[in-house]
Amino acid sequence: MQAPTDIFQAIAQQKCLIATYNRMIVKLAPHILYTRHDEMFIDAVTIERDGRPPRELKLGTFKLTGLSNIGVVDEPFEAMHGLYDETDAKYKGVTLFAVQSENATA
Repeated sequence: MQAPTDIFQAIAQQKCLIATYNRMIVKLAPHILYTRHDEMFIDAVTIERDGRPPRELKLGTFKLTGLSNIGVVDEPFEAMHGLYDETDAKYKGVTLFAVQSENATA
């Protein structure tokens, strides 16, 4: 099980990803990469779906094997700590990489 470098890069630099998911082109703001049942997932905010913004911004879970044609877009995003909680129990002990906590010092 190996995560694509693009996922690590996008999370570290807080840049959007573009990918194909369910035959749609999506632009995602990835917040965390983690494992569950020996599979890798990212929780990300969907910024665009087939070129259109979603009705509401929310954190979604994407199985990495369901994403294809993944690439980093030179479009930064702000971590959405109101939607994403790095202390959620589902991430405990399985987090591979995540956006920097809002409490972290630079």
